[in-house]
Amino acid sequence: MSDLAHTAFFGDAEYTFRLTPALILELEQKCGAVGAICHRVFNRQFSQADVSETIRLALIGGGTTPKRAAELIAAYVVDRPLAETYPLAAKVLERRWFGAPHEAVNG
Repeated sequence: MSDLAHTAFFGDAEYTFRLTPALILELEQKCGAVGAICHRVFNRQFSQADVSETIRLALIGGGTTPKRAAELIAAYVVDRPLAETYPLAAKVLERRWFGAPHEAVNG
């Protein structure tokens, strides 16, 4: 099975982001069906909650404590331009939807 984690610099350090099946259920409780969230995000018709909850829950799935994840969202998502936070949420959902990118085959 491919690794569905995404690692990126976020706010103050590099973090791992992963949406586990249990966290997808929580995301769905807050924002609606995961397919609809992906559709909105991939088509740039998302809500602020789609972006912030995706990032927060993916931080938790990547090993960040829930308290620290909430602090990071408050510091680096809530009052920041969407152009800074949208790409991360899109990448997290893309990794979950499509899996890890295929590596080039040497030949």
